[in-house]
Amino acid sequence: MTTHPAETVHDALWEEPREDSWWMPAPDGFAACALSGSARTVPEARRFTRATLAGWQMCADVAEDVALVVSELVSNALRYGATSGEDEAREAPAPFCNAWLALTRQNATVLCAVSDAGTGAPVVTPPDALSESGRGLHIVDQLSDAWGWTPPDRTGKTVWAAVSTRG
Repeated sequence: MTTHPAETVHDALWEEPREDSWWMPAPDGFAACALSGSARTVPEARRFTRATLAGWQMCADVAEDVALVVSELVSNALRYGATSGEDEAREAPAPFCNAWLALTRQNATVLCAVSDAGTGAPVVTPPDALSESGRGLHIVDQLSDAWGWTPPDRTGKTVWAAVSTRG
């Protein structure tokens, strides 16, 4: 599994480095949506994912795995990817869009990418059997073929996971 920064989310779709890595064939499917910070955001992201994959005629098992991966990535983006406390101290109004979810289908892979304004890299914590949280990236790791993130910069980062549509 990939658990380190990648130059781009497109790196997840290539088996090995290529000279023409700036170019990627058109995806077989692409969908994106803005994510608010409301309590309904994670269920809405799951519904969006299931509907998108149904439109791409993905089997139900793959759709459920991808929906669970999306749930974990979106939950983490909303919990840890919020803007810094400096913005909150200025009492700025809540942004319409706290994060973005993008789904891309390329051949036999679905790439889930969640972008947020956070500048911290994802941290995989040791699982705690008694804790109510802290298992999200472990779930992503188990259900995806590869996952990682773009290097955080002043605009934020993108955490992605590639899920194979073949068993």
